[in-house]
Amino acid sequence: MSTTSTQPATAAPGSASERRRRGIRVGPQVYLVGVFVAVAVVGSLASPYFLTMRNIENIVVAASVVAVLGVAQFFVVVTRGIDLSVGSIAALATVIAAVLLRQGHGVWFTIVVTLVSCAFCGLVNGVLVVYARITPFVATLAMMSIARGVAFIVQVGTLIVISNQEFLQLFGGRSAGVPNVVLIALAVTLIAAFAMKFSPLGRRLYALGGNPEAARLSGLPVNRDTVMAYVTSGLLAGLAGLMLAGRLSQGSSLVGQGYELDSIAATVVGGTSLFGGTGDPVSTVLGALVIGMIGNIMNLMGIQSEPQLVIRGIVILLAVFLTSGRGIQRIRAGLGTLLRRTGRHTPPAPPETDPPSAEPTDAPTPRT
Repeated sequence: MSTTSTQPATAAPGSASERRRRGIRVGPQVYLVGVFVAVAVVGSLASPYFLTMRNIENIVVAASVVAVLGVAQFFVVVTRGIDLSVGSIAALATVIAAVLLRQGHGVWFTIVVTLVSCAFCGLVNGVLVVYARITPFVATLAMMSIARGVAFIVQVGTLIVISNQEFLQLFGGRSAGVPNVVLIALAVTLIAAFAMKFSPLGRRLYALGGNPEAARLSGLPVNRDTVMAYVTSGLLAGLAGLMLAGRLSQGSSLVGQGYELDSIAATVVGGTSLFGGTGDPVSTVLGALVIGMIGNIMNLMGIQSEPQLVIRGIVILLAVFLTSGRGIQRIRAGLGTLLRRTGRHTPPAPPETDPPSAEPTDAPTPRT
């Protein structure tokens, strides 16, 4: 007598039924593209000047500095840290560059000294976080105040006008009709994306942000990589400061205020989780473009700077909810619960019943 197995068949992990059961998972890049399109539509409806070539160029140029600062912030956030000093370091970079140029130093000497000085600020941040065991928020908050204060001291009075034409052409001019700041931001984005995806340091930073204890137990140089992330952040903040100095033709300790908020907003809007281990520089730059578009729309609508800060804060909260807080999954689950309660789900089909048999129920069962 043969027996047959009656175990229920299970769907393969990658099968269509399994994907339907789990639901389609919307990644940060998908929602970011949707947000980008939605903001563009709102801008076109809000002002007839939004989609003009001149305004689009203004958005891209203004977003270039925020994009570089966002990439700087990304290197720290991916390790579960945060850098509140990027705006002040950028301001310090403008003052250092302006002073050196006024003293008659060459352009490339000025650039190297400025970047090294800003990288040193990042090194101090990293040492405070790793070896002094100070939380990143407190350490970088202190550096924000220190860098701004040093910029005031170095400036010695009013802002310093930059008249070196080679410097202004390098950071404020154009190449093949494209603003140089846009080309610099694009180069930074591509290099950062390549480094995070293919270099050993990039893979270690993802591992560090994903699980610091597991990375330490695996023998990865956790302390060194964390310091390197802050050094990179300071270096890129210095580069953003040089871009600001070239655009504004001046060095001032007052520039860069609020860029800490903008860089964090660009990072989280781009899908990088504040819990570390996820994200990519390209999405961060797209987040910077979204932030730039929102600011441009508010300027075209005549909204004052104070309400703009409120709106940007709301954007950050919404972005953190959608990325770090698994907000997309929560919204989907809530909608599913609401639909079930309102009875919009199709009720399950009743089980099929066999038709009544024509044979009498007391018929003898044949033996085999």
